[in-house]
Amino acid sequence: MLVQNTAQYDVALASSEADIRAAQELRYRVFVEELGSAGPGVDHEKRIEQDTFDGFADHLILWDRSAQNHVVGVYRLLHQDKARDAGGFYSSNEFDLSPLLLSERRLLELGRSCLHPDHRGGAALLALWQGLEAYVKSNAIDVIFGVASFHGTDVDQFIHAVSHLQNTYLAPTHLRATSRMECPITLLQPDQVNRKKAMRDTPALIKSYLKQGAVVGEGIYVDHDFNTTDVCLILETSALRSMPSHPLTASVP
Repeated sequence: MLVQNTAQYDVALASSEADIRAAQELRYRVFVEELGSAGPGVDHEKRIEQDTFDGFADHLILWDRSAQNHVVGVYRLLHQDKARDAGGFYSSNEFDLSPLLLSERRLLELGRSCLHPDHRGGAALLALWQGLEAYVKSNAIDVIFGVASFHGTDVDQFIHAVSHLQNTYLAPTHLRATSRMECPITLLQPDQVNRKKAMRDTPALIKSYLKQGAVVGEGIYVDHDFNTTDVCLILETSALRSMPSHPLTASVP
C-alpha cells in the first residue's frame, strides 16, 4: 500500500469502506457546505458526497496524526484501466477526451481533490502532493488530467482569466480535450486581456498546475450542479518540474 509519512501527516490509499466514507464526508464538508454543490451524489442525511466513479477509483487520503488520524485531505485517482470498467472517465461528461484516449499514453484522472480549511497550506499540501507523486511514479503514469474549477457559474466574471488560459496555455492538438458545451462567452483577444486581473482571478489550483507545465483543453464547461465553471487541465508527467511551493491548493470536482 502506498504510504508517505511526515511529522504530522500520513498519506496512503484508502484500504477500507470506512476510509472511503471518511473521504466522502470531507468532500461533503468542502463541496457542499463550503462551495454550495447540489449534485446528484449529495446525501444530506449521511453528510457525504459520492458518485458511481468512487467504486472504481483509488482514494488518496491525508490523515492528521495529531488529531487522532482525522481525514483532512483527499484525492480521487482513476487509472485508465479502471475507467474502462467504470464506463469512462468522469471528465468525459464535460470534455471530449478523444485525443488523450487515442494517444496510447498511460492516463490518470485526478478528481474530487480537497483539503479541510484548517489545513490549506504548508505541510498538508506538500504531503498530499508527495503522495500523488509517488502514486504517479509507481504506476508509470504518462499524463495526468482532470477538471479544475472557478467557483461560480457567472462566466462573465472570469472572462479575463479564461481568455488568458485559452490564449496562452491551450494544449497541443494531440492532447487537446474539447468542452462538450458551446462557449457561453466570446473570449477576449490577447491584447484585450487584463493580465493582472486574469492572474488574480485564476484559482490557486490552476496556477499551481500551470507552474508545473500543465496546459488546458479547449473551452469551458459550466457545471450548475457543482456551482463551478470548469476547465480541463492536462499535464504530461515528463514535464513535471521541481516540487511546487504551493501545490494543488484548491479543489477539483
